[in-house]
Amino acid sequence: MDFLELVTKRNSVRGYKTIPIEDEKLRQVLEAARMAPTGANRQAFQLIVAHTKGREAELRKIYDKDWFVQAPVIICACATVEPGQPYREGGSSLNIGIVMDHLILAATSLGLGTCWIGAFNREEAVRILGLPEEAKPVICAALGYLDDAVQPRPKTRKPIGELVRYEHW
Repeated sequence: MDFLELVTKRNSVRGYKTIPIEDEKLRQVLEAARMAPTGANRQAFQLIVAHTKGREAELRKIYDKDWFVQAPVIICACATVEPGQPYREGGSSLNIGIVMDHLILAATSLGLGTCWIGAFNREEAVRILGLPEEAKPVICAALGYLDDAVQPRPKTRKPIGELVRYEHW
């Protein structure tokens, strides 16, 4: 599929089959994230891959939705800071957004579904995932095969004329 078809096909999935993701597909998704551009190519991030099987109750404390722990894998994208350096939320969040966009588009191209969450319980993510002080959780995402019984929400977007201006406002 071409790129425009891929970005059009991508949806936030809120229903997953519990079947595991093949190691090779997971590796490809993570490799796409690794290749994302970041500020000054510092790659100041870490991805925590958590398998949900047997950990559903614990992981649900991070985000309390059935579908979140129904997915076989949860990925928590963390911005990392050097010890003694300040955490700069704006730049770090931008880098993590690009990393996760690469990951999510790669997942879509491989027939996997995702849904990223920014409004999750960060304190629980730190505790449950054992994050050190220099790792700041920014985005969590469910990853797995789409449950065909759960239809994605219709994708609606504003017309391009409402979003793009040429030469000036």
